[in-house]
Amino acid sequence: MKTVLITGASSGMGYQTAKLLAKSGFQVFGAARNITPMDSLKDLGVTPIKMDVTSQASMQVGVNQIIQKAGKIDVLINGAGYGSFGAIENVSIEEAKRQFDVNVFGLVALTKLVLPLMEKQHSGEIINISSMAGRFSSPLAGWYFASKHTVETLSDSLRMEVKRFGIKVVLIEPGVVKSNWSKIAMKKLVDSSMGTKYEQAAKEMEKKNNQLYASKLASQPALIAKTIKKTIEDKHPRPRYLIGFGAKPTIFFNAILPTRLMDLIVPKFM
Repeated sequence: MKTVLITGASSGMGYQTAKLLAKSGFQVFGAARNITPMDSLKDLGVTPIKMDVTSQASMQVGVNQIIQKAGKIDVLINGAGYGSFGAIENVSIEEAKRQFDVNVFGLVALTKLVLPLMEKQHSGEIINISSMAGRFSSPLAGWYFASKHTVETLSDSLRMEVKRFGIKVVLIEPGVVKSNWSKIAMKKLVDSSMGTKYEQAAKEMEKKNNQLYASKLASQPALIAKTIKKTIEDKHPRPRYLIGFGAKPTIFFNAILPTRLMDLIVPKFM
């Protein structure tokens, strides 16, 4: 029975992944700042762990709790993260730093705590929840997209570094998936744009995104959960899994079309 640690497990993709893996016989520890939403998962065997990925002490305490109970961590799923949208001109440096603290530095800090355990057992898997946003760019979302580009680059480097220790590193790159993520990102966008030259563009982007994420086109979080389960069970998982509505065509066209053409196309759909 593999022991799995999932951050961001209180909602969305993280919650569905914890639920599916627990039902499939894995020993699951679900980590989040607010663990109350995970009460419903306890009957399935999920152990909630209170953890803030921006606090080194909090992460160390959480990892220690898992080691005391399970003695190992076979799989780390770095799912904690949020979207902070807004024009680069408008977003404060403090908010930009927080975006990276949660989406990048928290991910890396927890990985650094878990890696020695995996190296000792000469096996393990690090699954980083990135986004199709890590493969192209968009207006009014630069800091979020930059954080996911960084996760992509760091994951590629880490994969090559730890292969010698029997550790796999996998990137999950979702497209449009139903969750509260969009609501948070759009609120950040509107708040940062209020009273500025970007206010109207921000409202238009909010309307488009809210409609898309509420539509039948948006993929269900369970799709991501099933893909993550597949990567854990596969002896030779792919380095990347581009899944969910819009992900594959967006990245395909970004790869083949000239930059100037993408600069015209992307704003029409974001």
